[in-house]
Amino acid sequence: MRRLAGLVVIPLLLLSVAACGDDGGSDSTSSKNGFPEITAGAKFGEKPTLAKGEGTPPKELQTDVVSEGDGAKLKKGDAIQVNYLGQSWDSTKPFDNSFDRKAPFDLTLGAGMVIQGWDKGLEGQKIGSRVELVIPPDLGYGAQGQGADIKPNATLVFVVDILKATQVPTTAKGTEVAQDNADLPKVGVNADGKAPKVTIPKTDPPTKLVSNYVLESKGEAVKATDTVVLNYEALLWKDAKTFDSTYKNGKTVTFPLPQLTLKGLKDGVVGKKVGSRVLIVIPPADAFGDKEQQGIPKNSTLVFAVDILAKV
Repeated sequence: MRRLAGLVVIPLLLLSVAACGDDGGSDSTSSKNGFPEITAGAKFGEKPTLAKGEGTPPKELQTDVVSEGDGAKLKKGDAIQVNYLGQSWDSTKPFDNSFDRKAPFDLTLGAGMVIQGWDKGLEGQKIGSRVELVIPPDLGYGAQGQGADIKPNATLVFVVDILKATQVPTTAKGTEVAQDNADLPKVGVNADGKAPKVTIPKTDPPTKLVSNYVLESKGEAVKATDTVVLNYEALLWKDAKTFDSTYKNGKTVTFPLPQLTLKGLKDGVVGKKVGSRVLIVIPPADAFGDKEQQGIPKNSTLVFAVDILAKV
């Protein structure tokens, strides 16, 4: 089964960190309570400068609350937004940071979107906190490393500012909307957190984008600039074959809509209310056109049953 997440542009996922060149790290070696010291930019919201770690790095995950916020504690499954700077223990130069990009990073905690050290180290921390994480290789990139800047078996150090978080429900809920067009797929209305059944008619697909409520909530309308957390079933119209499913993978996806390259999915979600379930039928012109994509045949019409669970 193909993962749609591989067909969208979502930079900065920490499973595939992008190097950002010279971020101007500290040349000093200094530690505080065993953690590499923040030598400049120590306050929440400021870009930090990290000293090089001293001595042998710890073999277990270490977490230091640099400054504690007064928000709720993060829970597994929360959609969170953070700023961060990452640096190897034995380096004086950051390999990545979101501060310079002025683009906070969105993720669903515990969904496997990032290295394990993040999922484990951030759970239980409060919104508004600045946290320093020291992550051993087995919870980072392990023996394979990552690109030229993260060596094999590197211990990583991150300073993370927790900006906000949203609790993500397990399913869409709302008023059932009649599905009375016999020429369109029918989507199940179950609200048990399991995948809804999608039945595709044996007719020609529509030639224009369809985006219809199945369950309409009372949530806020999604804007094109939002980051959304979705559950979905994705099928080919032609043979009703499922090509992607967050339910089967057991993980929601978090999509920053400005970076979503599948136009029909983006257009189908924008304007719909958070908490709703939506049927989206995407003609080839708004999908992948005349190009085959990871096993999806060219000129395919795509069918999505989408739960818009939250926006960050």
